[in-house]
Amino acid sequence: MRLILLGPPGAGKGTQAQRLVAKHGLVQLSTGEMLRAAAEAGTPLGVHAREMMARGELVPDDMVVAIVSARIDEPDARRGFILDGFPRTLAQAEALERLLKDLGQDLDRVIFFDVPEAELLRRLAARRQVERRADDTDEAIKNRLRVYAAQTAPLLDYYRNHSLLVTVPGVGTVEAIGEAVRRALGR
Repeated sequence: MRLILLGPPGAGKGTQAQRLVAKHGLVQLSTGEMLRAAAEAGTPLGVHAREMMARGELVPDDMVVAIVSARIDEPDARRGFILDGFPRTLAQAEALERLLKDLGQDLDRVIFFDVPEAELLRRLAARRQVERRADDTDEAIKNRLRVYAAQTAPLLDYYRNHSLLVTVPGVGTVEAIGEAVRRALGR
């Protein structure tokens, strides 16, 4: 099973990805986590990415695609994966489609978590208190939501036109949202 979880920052993609990993034995590929790990390791890509993420900006497509491409090709991802936080732009979606085609693979489903902006702001403010991420400042949060609306929201039509998109409500208990995801997967 190869899935994409789409939604704005704070929509619960990571939480639901972890549940799917536990239930189906898939690999969670979080570009945010991969980029933060590169930043902590002090790689040139990581240092550049950390600066961009701290401002709430998206890391350039070619950098992200290279990281995802390498990760998808690892043995544990060959039997199935969940992309969390990728793609974020149409260019990334098209690059992913080419990459998967070259590997002889297809996406099974794209799940969009629909969450009202007021709830996103509440969640992100709460997360900031716990995680203290550099990209969770008030300014960065507002910028991330603007960037999402401008660059990532168009992916909904892209995947709808590919007959892959299913929308689930992203508000409710973790379990209720998980049940909506299960139904979206037809399981």
